[in-house]
Amino acid sequence: MLEYSLRNIENWDWITIVLVGIFAILSITRYLYPKRFHEFLSLPLTDKFFKLQGKGYEIKHLFNVLLFAVQVLSISLFIYIYLSITDPSLVQENQWLIIQIGTGYTVFVLMKFLSEKIIAYIFNIESTINSYLYEKLSYTSLISLLLLMGNIIFVFTIHPTKNMLLTFATVIAGLYIISLISSFKRNWIIILRHFFYFILYLCTLEIVPYIILYRLLV
Repeated sequence: MLEYSLRNIENWDWITIVLVGIFAILSITRYLYPKRFHEFLSLPLTDKFFKLQGKGYEIKHLFNVLLFAVQVLSISLFIYIYLSITDPSLVQENQWLIIQIGTGYTVFVLMKFLSEKIIAYIFNIESTINSYLYEKLSYTSLISLLLLMGNIIFVFTIHPTKNMLLTFATVIAGLYIISLISSFKRNWIIILRHFFYFILYLCTLEIVPYIILYRLLV
């Protein structure tokens, strides 16, 4: 199949609106929580953010909710761009595709989160899992900012190809795995106390869902 250029698709005004909306959310987040936002951006260099802001593991905090919204929009837009290259007819025929992608991703993440909380309660490892979930959410939100920059480049600067997008997605996935490993190392002593249950949780809810999702998409 010939690669399909994003610039051949008419009416990308709504994408500009989405990107402006993302930056508006980031601006609001930075305005409301300037210190916390600065520490969040410093995560690749220091874990000070987790030591100061993550003590209560407030996953439902407005700061995290706003960044999760950025995450949903950035990931949904990237998937939309990928589909624009690999299956342009689908994009042209379905004007609600971006909303469907965003809804699907949100439902997937929330259902996965709920399942993780239930399993943690059953195995009595809530404190361990809460810490892990908070760190994972923070890292994922940070990585979504890199994805946002990629989206801007792919829309306004270069003509992406399928291989280019797959390479970029692989880099993003690699960073996600590195962030998980970093979280494991940081909580290693706590994990060792519930090692069997944590491994069971990891295989059941951290690996299997993505394998199933991959099989459904491919």
